[in-house]
Amino acid sequence: MQKVLEKYIPKNAVVPIFEVIKETNVYLKIVNERVTRHGDYRRLSTGQHQITINANLNPYKFLITLVHELAHLVAFSHFGRRIKPHGKEWKFTFQKMMLPFLREEIFPKELLPLLIRHFENPTATTDTDQHLAFALKQYDAPNNLHCVFQIPHGSYFQLYNGRIFKRGNRRVKRYECVEVKTGRAYLFDPNAEVKLLNTKNG
Repeated sequence: MQKVLEKYIPKNAVVPIFEVIKETNVYLKIVNERVTRHGDYRRLSTGQHQITINANLNPYKFLITLVHELAHLVAFSHFGRRIKPHGKEWKFTFQKMMLPFLREEIFPKELLPLLIRHFENPTATTDTDQHLAFALKQYDAPNNLHCVFQIPHGSYFQLYNGRIFKRGNRRVKRYECVEVKTGRAYLFDPNAEVKLLNTKNG
């Protein structure tokens, strides 16, 4: 397992995270990308604990996601399974479990201030923390995708499922975009990754 972990997370995080995996007796399953989630935790009908993580995450995102899911297991074990999945018990557990990893030997120093601020009150996903999410994306493998906030106003973009939208104005924290086929307006997170189709205003 340690050899496998070395492929996915920062080297100095391998031993401590492996110890947590052993202590919790969890089965770690690394899977192909799922667009709707980075990872998940579940207790199987056999009683076995299972965590699945997307294989395409960069090392820092993978580590955060893995600790996030381990925190679910630990929080349920300590506080009972009736707690809210991302309630105060999980937040407390996630903070405590991430603290040993928030150092320069594991994360780039440019990320640490953003991570420390985020973990003052962690959310259900780092994707909702716009500054941290964008900073983490800089360590992803190169691709031809753009964040919605990078799409020029009036330009068209395509989602992974083929739906095409025209980017409109920013509404508080999100961007209002109109689906070309239906004319319906939707709000997009600024860091949502999409494929730019052109740069011309409509």
